Amino acid sequence: MSDLQFNTHTTTGSTTTVQATSIDQLESSLDGTLLTFGSPGYDEARTIWNAMIDRRPALIVRCATTNDVVNAVNFARENNIVLSVRGGGHNIAGNAVCEGGIMVDLSQMRSVEVDTQNRTARAGGGALLSDVDEATQPYGLVVPLGINSTTGIAGLTLGGGFGWLCRRFGLTIDNLIGATVVIADGSVVHASETEHPDLFWGLRGGGGNFGVVTEFEFALHEIGQTVLSGMVIYPGDDARRVLEFYRDFMPNAPEELASWFVLRKAPPAPFVPEEWHGRDVIILAICVTGPIEDAERMVRPLRELGTVVADIVAPMPYVAWQKILDAAQSAGARNYWKSNEFNELSDGLIDTLIDYARNVPDPNCDIAMAMLGGAVARVPSDATAYANRNTLYAINIHGRWFDPANDDACIAWARNLMAATTQFSTGSVYVNFMTAEEGDRVRNAYGENYERLVALKTTYDPTNVFRLNQNIQPTNGHQVEGQG
Repeated sequence: MSDLQFNTHTTTGSTTTVQATSIDQLESSLDGTLLTFGSPGYDEARTIWNAMIDRRPALIVRCATTNDVVNAVNFARENNIVLSVRGGGHNIAGNAVCEGGIMVDLSQMRSVEVDTQNRTARAGGGALLSDVDEATQPYGLVVPLGINSTTGIAGLTLGGGFGWLCRRFGLTIDNLIGATVVIADGSVVHASETEHPDLFWGLRGGGGNFGVVTEFEFALHEIGQTVLSGMVIYPGDDARRVLEFYRDFMPNAPEELASWFVLRKAPPAPFVPEEWHGRDVIILAICVTGPIEDAERMVRPLRELGTVVADIVAPMPYVAWQKILDAAQSAGARNYWKSNEFNELSDGLIDTLIDYARNVPDPNCDIAMAMLGGAVARVPSDATAYANRNTLYAINIHGRWFDPANDDACIAWARNLMAATTQFSTGSVYVNFMTAEEGDRVRNAYGENYERLVALKTTYDPTNVFRLNQNIQPTNGHQVEGQG
């Protein structure tokens, strides 16, 4: 193997040459696989969910064990090479892939073990939500997760994690009970309430700033295998009336009932009448846990708001419901998101959302609003790194399209909508919805917890080895360089 040039983004921004012997030593230390330019599987490994990300790591370590992660982290630190970490590869910012550095790829570490007696589960750092659901649901158990089964458990959890069950059971991090972590000096530690509790606090919402989590341990909840779930679609002309009812009804609804709304052009889905394809609609996505009879009573008001375009709310397996949105968020599209958080759906905010939904630059773009509250808000804001516990609504502005010619229009639409909604927002933001250029909003994501996170970063990662994330910079001035 000849010498390889790494076009790295180090703290000095320099390019470094790593000797072939060092690379050979790294490869021989692995239980997994080392990929370089031209290796079989290299392009597959560097390809992630967001098609706008097209970067080429000089080395990809497809890890099979925690020890592989240790060796990759040590190699990056000792050679001053930029390092990225891929879990599920779903994160919008694309920080899973670095340019010219070393990518730690956890995608082969997807095992999930369930302990039914203690109602706990252990999931590998590369596991997807579908892996966890498929392991736990045969027992009627769940970890409260997100809403796309192809999402990686690592990124979701480390950023906070909310989905259909969070109003009842809290965020994903509120159900995390332990983690195996490779920290910047190559040590392997176990973090929990009793072991490295400061690190455990930071992992619960602090993103990938403090290390590589190779195994997560979760508490499980019993919900059975069937939930009442589905979508009710109303005409876009009724959006204001639907949202006015929603804002009065949902904050007082039982915590077993989750409902998010989406404003978009009606997709050409089989359950949407053909005459409605491409027309403005508002979609209420609904999931209710508990006895079906009680669930049907809870959800009835949301199904009787006037003319219905389609109603597919019905009892269904929870694992099927968790996959219902996968097609709308499949890999391979170009994606650019923006986000804000709110405590109320004011008239001005509703008008703004409806106006922008009517003027999307591409029919794949949409505006989704998640409703939180309930168990999320009962956790003190300083109990975990995730600080914005009192937020009631989080908007995800989905710029999504396939033709690169639409880049400018779709990005501008997302940015302009975020700017237009900022006057109604709390000023906070969900870290998992932030794009790569939003480093100036990291403090907003963590609020009063930010300075504690800086101190924690300085302790566990003083040279900012783990910088490809929504970065919390240590106090010694190791600034983040751009991806190029």
